[in-house]
Amino acid sequence: MLRVVVILKGMQVSQITPVLLAVLSLATSQARPVASQGGNRYRVSVDNAWFYQDVAGRRIARLARGAILPGGATRNDWMQVLLEGWIFSTSVGPSDRPDFDLLVTRSPNENLRAAPAGPMVAELSQGFGLKRASPDSTGRWVHVTRIGWVQRSALAPIADIVATRTADTSQASDSQAVRPPAPSPQPPTPTDSSRAQPMRMTTLYRVPDGPEAGTVATDTPLRVLSRNGEWTRVQFEGWVKGGDLQVAPAGVLVGVTAAELRAEPQRYAGQALRWNLEFIAIQKADELRPDIPSGSSYVLARGPLPERGFVYVIVPDARLSAFRALTPLVTMTITARVRNGRSRYLGNPIVDLISLEGGVTP
Repeated sequence: MLRVVVILKGMQVSQITPVLLAVLSLATSQARPVASQGGNRYRVSVDNAWFYQDVAGRRIARLARGAILPGGATRNDWMQVLLEGWIFSTSVGPSDRPDFDLLVTRSPNENLRAAPAGPMVAELSQGFGLKRASPDSTGRWVHVTRIGWVQRSALAPIADIVATRTADTSQASDSQAVRPPAPSPQPPTPTDSSRAQPMRMTTLYRVPDGPEAGTVATDTPLRVLSRNGEWTRVQFEGWVKGGDLQVAPAGVLVGVTAAELRAEPQRYAGQALRWNLEFIAIQKADELRPDIPSGSSYVLARGPLPERGFVYVIVPDARLSAFRALTPLVTMTITARVRNGRSRYLGNPIVDLISLEGGVTP
């Protein structure tokens, strides 16, 4: 708490008022939580990072890898951060706690996103308290915040990007300036942006920020398939011994990522594929899942592993008993047929179960 002592002896009333206003302004700025003032930004750099109520206190939310958080005060190995994002308005309700405006009402949890239908920031459990950030909304979404603590080892600083521009030192106006004749345009050197080669021994990742899959030597020719921010998806050819391979069932695709389904949903519609998923819960379709028949049962799962996004698996009621026997976060292998590679609101793949091939606890 900031203690302020003001000496007013010998001052007129007209002089006292500006001083008091200045002191009140200073006290307000000092009392505001550091994390709410902007400051440096940090990216969650590990899987399964936790958001804590206080330093070494209770874990209250799971953060998504890659989420960006404004950081503030530090205590030893801890940093205070601002959790900010958007959540479905139907997934929150009024709070009876004086320190929060809203509580998460959806069971077992709901996603907090960086923007409406944007990338995930955190998983919030039922009862999680939030402050309404502003009256702004887009109908289905509410802008919310909460301050908490994260272990510093789970965060990586993000460098600020400063835009620069060459200064114009000419004193003449555009109409007065004398410009030399422009040089004759030269035809650009043709390049093939779909071909690349590593500049150094490069680590290959299965998915962005995911587990490593190996290394690529500097003389390996690569074909560029797509780009997303700082990541580039590449393809290269090589040879392995046939005895080291497991042949996929006829007509079933393996190795297809959820990112591929989102990028080309029409290409994979109706295709059968095999995925390893992390079981979360059995749920019923509602108005927020218009791509799934209303009232149908579906399994909410994370994956396909090692991806951290979500997948909806539509399961006939007659086969739900096999999933009810699974515990949350168990890894399961399924064969499914793609119904929709990208759902309407959240962009999650929707598949119809063909078979459940087993669940193995982590």
